[in-house]
Amino acid sequence: MIDRRDVGSWLEGSGAGPRQYPGQRLGRPAAGPGSVGRPGRRLVALALDWYLCWALAAWLAPQWNQHGLVTLALLLLLNVLLVGAAGHTPGHWVTGLQVQTLDGRPAGFARAVVRSLLLCLLIPPVVFDPDQRGLHDRAADTILVRTR
Repeated sequence: MIDRRDVGSWLEGSGAGPRQYPGQRLGRPAAGPGSVGRPGRRLVALALDWYLCWALAAWLAPQWNQHGLVTLALLLLLNVLLVGAAGHTPGHWVTGLQVQTLDGRPAGFARAVVRSLLLCLLIPPVVFDPDQRGLHDRAADTILVRTR
């Protein structure tokens, strides 16, 4: 006869010890400045950047019925220029996020180009690892962290 002790081991979890928080393996704090930016902040930042680029596309090209590609091109340009120069886009700035290398330095333009191109493909940002780094961040060797 099977009793509770026989099935209890797999019901109780792996027993691998305390659960790690995102960024712990990378030496980042659990919360506050320097911690990994969580998905909620990331989505708000992306939405703010997208709507800013959408408004610019509508203003720059009002005669076009579809602003989708213009908006995407502006988002790419915005990310390359501002992440490369300042480490954050307007959406990142509003939500208190910054793109950095794994050792805390600014991302720079080369990493910003790789990250931005993959960001515009949409799939890399939604596939992420236990440290909540999307494939675009892993390819560019960057991390999105909180600044406040």
